[in-house]
Amino acid sequence: MAKFVIDANVAIKWVLPEIYSDRALSLLDNDHDELLVPDFFFSEITNILWKRTQRGELTLEAADKKLSEIKQVDFAVFDSLDLVSQALATAVQVKQAVYDCVYLTLAIEHCCQMVTADERFINALRQGSSIDCVVWLGAVGEGGG
Repeated sequence: MAKFVIDANVAIKWVLPEIYSDRALSLLDNDHDELLVPDFFFSEITNILWKRTQRGELTLEAADKKLSEIKQVDFAVFDSLDLVSQALATAVQVKQAVYDCVYLTLAIEHCCQMVTADERFINALRQGSSIDCVVWLGAVGEGGG
């Protein structure tokens, strides 16, 4: 069974039509994959939905329905407290947000890949050894994920 760490910018594409939503949805099509997330993943998803309500793109009811859809996914959820020390060291090294590095740390600890739609984050990792642990969503379904 393949394992993938899914960050919030990938999962939100399951419920909001965006570029590469089809590729994000393909991660749900495979019943044999295990999807891993840190515990704050749900707060990040909820914050994205909140922003969409503030911009008038979603009603509260629609946002709550989309949140419920994501909560139905069978995730393996991990305590971020166990990941933050290594994530801090990585964040300092690659000059990226600790939040993103928690996802990366989770992938490294579980010997799997993190799937992200954040090209800026991937570009920051290109100089280091962690790049092998990250897959850009745009490459999913094209031999890259």
